[in-house]
Amino acid sequence: MPTYQGQEFKKTCSPHSYPLINMAKFNDIQLLRTTFLRGPSVWTYRPVLEVWLDLGELEDYPSNKIPGLNERLTSWLPDLIEHTCGVGERGGFIQRLEGGTWMGHVMEHVIIELLNLAGMPAEFGQTREISRRGVYRMVFRCPEEAVARVALEYGHKLLMAAINDEPFDLKPAVHAIKTAINDRYLGPSTGCIVDAASERRIPHIRLNDGNLVQLGYGAAQRRIWTAESDQTSAIAEGIAQDKDFTKRLLAACGVPVPEGQIVASPEEAWEVAQDIGFPVTVKPSDGNHARGVTLELSKEADIKAAFALAQPEGSDVIVEKFIDGVEHRLLVVGGKVVAATKGETVSVYGNGNATLRELVEVLNQDPRRGPEQEYPLDWINLEAGAVKLELNRQHVTPDSVIPQGQGVLLQRNGNMAIDCLDDVHPDVAYYAVLAAKIVGLDIAGMDMILKDVSKPMQGQGAILEVNAGPGLLMHLKPTSGAPRPVGMAIADHLFPREDGAGAGRIPVVGIVGTRNNAFISRLVGWLLQLSGKLTGVASSEGMFLANRHTQKTNTANWAGAHRLLTNRLAEAAVIQTTARSILEEGLAYDRCLVGVVTDMDGYEQLADHDVLEPGQMRRVMRTQIDVVLDEGAGVLNADLPEVADLAELCDGEVILYATGADNEFVAAHRANTEARHEGGRAVFLKGNNVVLATGTQERVLGTLEALSLAGGKRPDTSALLAAIASAWALDITPELIGAGIKTFEYQA
Repeated sequence: MPTYQGQEFKKTCSPHSYPLINMAKFNDIQLLRTTFLRGPSVWTYRPVLEVWLDLGELEDYPSNKIPGLNERLTSWLPDLIEHTCGVGERGGFIQRLEGGTWMGHVMEHVIIELLNLAGMPAEFGQTREISRRGVYRMVFRCPEEAVARVALEYGHKLLMAAINDEPFDLKPAVHAIKTAINDRYLGPSTGCIVDAASERRIPHIRLNDGNLVQLGYGAAQRRIWTAESDQTSAIAEGIAQDKDFTKRLLAACGVPVPEGQIVASPEEAWEVAQDIGFPVTVKPSDGNHARGVTLELSKEADIKAAFALAQPEGSDVIVEKFIDGVEHRLLVVGGKVVAATKGETVSVYGNGNATLRELVEVLNQDPRRGPEQEYPLDWINLEAGAVKLELNRQHVTPDSVIPQGQGVLLQRNGNMAIDCLDDVHPDVAYYAVLAAKIVGLDIAGMDMILKDVSKPMQGQGAILEVNAGPGLLMHLKPTSGAPRPVGMAIADHLFPREDGAGAGRIPVVGIVGTRNNAFISRLVGWLLQLSGKLTGVASSEGMFLANRHTQKTNTANWAGAHRLLTNRLAEAAVIQTTARSILEEGLAYDRCLVGVVTDMDGYEQLADHDVLEPGQMRRVMRTQIDVVLDEGAGVLNADLPEVADLAELCDGEVILYATGADNEFVAAHRANTEARHEGGRAVFLKGNNVVLATGTQERVLGTLEALSLAGGKRPDTSALLAAIASAWALDITPELIGAGIKTFEYQA
């Protein structure tokens, strides 16, 4: 089990001061508000569900004052012992339960544990009291909103049942959450690629409810759909789907393939089989996952029956020469074999008492078998056509009692889950790569028959099929052998390592505050555009692309930023946001190259989020600085001490701006050689001159009059300095900054 470490708001009064309760029922904890924060927020960098809870009368009864509560919770959820909580050690949360903690905190841990039981490790949660007595904000991390809401529903029900000493059936609750996970989460193939990209700090955006995912932002993005990428040719995919045509192409290039022919009827299948020579294989021309494939056929009745199985699975049916050997699947990515598995037949052996059906029921209890994609092996279905055909060939039925020691063959193919990459002969790998290149696939699964994968291919094997969008689970969870990092292989193929740490990223500038931020966004976007990057701007004045006004409604929010980051034209993005958007949606990007905070105004409009005084704005506005990349910069208004103090939170460089040269924060920053060897950078007004300073070095960019906009319009001085500092943080030259300001035409 994962170790969960949550945090609870510390109350000022001890739970020991409350009396033991002895009443029939408590009223339900009220869920006042639920908000899914889709990006970095005041809580964490990842998506969370924030829930406002009203404990009602339970505010007066912590966990150690309700008889039997803790015993019921730990009997239903024994792995709560693994939750370290704020104590920092195994059993920490149990200590909190026994010592007395409030129900919001308890619900947080219950939900986390339900998610764990459903197979989704959840390692973050917090509960904080707000200014209204008995009301708490509880959050827990979950990538999918629908799953989070199901977990909340059942966590709430379980806790109330424990509080009121009522029965609760855990199994349906876990099943409901697991069903939501299976319905909403990425499949294993897509998921492993996304996980690998995340490991390399490449951001991702899910583009639909299925497995279409964007890796990276703007013009630096790549798209994947399971194990297909936007570099996978549609023509190549079409060729791979036509198995007969694929074989002809491969044969023309000297790749060993079995002799075969498309047939239109059971009778023709029998005729072709006689011409080719027995035994034969009958399969669909464009099926997948071994559906409709029947091997090693020699009898007329079997071949005609196999035709009937294959026909519904594809547009045509192929009869081909059966190749003796073992099934193998080699995964080719970017011209390299990165994984290989081999198959085995599936049989059961009788004990003289059990029927075949009973023997198969035992076989299906293998934990590696299951109906969902997470299992490397499928359940054996005795009603499946291919299995029925195998049983008919052996003259047994599901109700036959199988004699002691007698084997019954259930499946000949489709069980490729034994890792064998280390055994692959270079000659076999050569033909697999060659076949992928002939078809034109960047990612391909090669179905091969080989007597021995460790020997040269000629004379002992053939390529049966070339598959586009191959399943990856067999390589991630082999039944034996080492799992292979196929997701990373694909991520490295799409984003070569030589691209460096910035792979998949475009320059993103995030700006938060209230003082002329639309102007700052527009001017920074204009300067980026002049520097040679096609730039998009999402601001309260609308959406701009290459300085063209493409949308006139307010886009200083998650949706506007999301649209900009998915635009394949955008080589840079400037995104304005607000404190309310951070509180209600989270940021639309995981990290930014430059984060700008102009002020902490506006707390008066955020009382509905329990922001009731100026000092509470720091927790909100720091979100923008928390997401600055190590190689990036935070741009802060040094005229406001509360903003300048955010410098300590920035992982990247800090550039301060101020309207006076004698600003104490600027002076200290310029003298700080730890920030930069030569001292920190700052932009400030010295007399009437705008100065760019690095440590003790100063450069005059121009006077305020000279830095007027096109038409002689004078912008707000502080906003102008913020834009200049942001452009300087983006390594735009002072010369271009000065020229760009003078040519910027701004209409609010």
